[in-house]
Amino acid sequence: MFTVTADLMLPSTITGSWPRPRWFDVSMWGRSLDTCMLDVRWREKFQDALSVVVSDQERAGLDILGHGDFHVDEDMAGRAWHHYPLQRWSGLEGDHLQPEENTTSWLKYPPGTLLHEIYTAWRWPRVVDKIEARPLHYAKIWRMTQARTRKPIKFGTVSAQVMGLFLDIHTKKYKDKREVVWDMSVAMNKELLALRDAGCKCIQVEEPTLHFLADKHPHDKESINFMIDCLNRELEGLDDVEIWLHTCWGNPNMQRVMENNSYRNSIELYLERAKGDVWTIETKDNGQQDVPAFEPFKHELKKKIAIGAVSHRSLQADRPEEVANEIRKALRYIPPERLIVSSDCGFGRQGCNREIAFYKASAIAQGCNIVRKELGLPTTYIPAADPMLQIDVKPRLADS
Repeated sequence: MFTVTADLMLPSTITGSWPRPRWFDVSMWGRSLDTCMLDVRWREKFQDALSVVVSDQERAGLDILGHGDFHVDEDMAGRAWHHYPLQRWSGLEGDHLQPEENTTSWLKYPPGTLLHEIYTAWRWPRVVDKIEARPLHYAKIWRMTQARTRKPIKFGTVSAQVMGLFLDIHTKKYKDKREVVWDMSVAMNKELLALRDAGCKCIQVEEPTLHFLADKHPHDKESINFMIDCLNRELEGLDDVEIWLHTCWGNPNMQRVMENNSYRNSIELYLERAKGDVWTIETKDNGQQDVPAFEPFKHELKKKIAIGAVSHRSLQADRPEEVANEIRKALRYIPPERLIVSSDCGFGRQGCNREIAFYKASAIAQGCNIVRKELGLPTTYIPAADPMLQIDVKPRLADS
């Protein structure tokens, strides 16, 4: 069901995380949101940070806003993106370095590389009992964010299945990781239903593993089918919410976790077999190499496609015309009523600073306006591009 994008043409947004203000220097470290909100300093900083991220995105001119992932900790390379649920659900315990023999082959890197440092620095809980849902307070975070704007807030959360890559089983309650992933999908579904019941109309589930499996292990149909079932279980009962499925090729400290990647083997999986309404894909960083594969579906796309028109890995602040060129290229294969313009991934998690993130976001909004004008469509007002609202305006010389 299209809720927030039903009447929008070429809507602009960003994928997820946003750089924190320097003064937002507190983290939750596994504590309940309710407990943190009792600390008046934490409460003030958190709510003020939400006001800032909303203000930044509105000034940039985006049509659909996010909460910046400000509820996750500011830790090593964005570990807390996975760990926010893992630290709060029952059945999980501790911080442990994953044994070498249990580390997935996807995520092994040689010493002396940044990815090796990241994945050896990260610690993971062990599965010590049956995993069951405990409150993540997504509904409260959404309410606090949505209260600061009339524009729709897209609430993003890590997918249950991607967390299973890193967990070791230390209980007889589970015989394998598949049972763990299934129970985490059930637990996440409970939280997403509560988020929906609070009034949220747009939820983004981030990094189901289908595209990784289909690209690197295309013959493992059993695992692929199981992960589709897990994703659909995670989204069960959310038919009245616009569901976005975000997929990229990694973002720990702006790093791509695998090379030579392609979506071609997963197009049918995401378009036809997975629940959801919008599929977001990484395209700027790979030169839109897979976008032509959507041409056979051009006139019968059931889902909308959100392309990344700016990269989260480059610190060059894109210009609006560059974004417009990305949109024009994509429109050869995806009709305008099915195209959304976003970033490849989020800008936070030890990524770029706020200023660069802001101008990348505004370039997305301005690039959409350029193409909307070309197509005869209404444009969006962008405060950041208003000549009268610049911080400094040069005076005109008096006529001599």
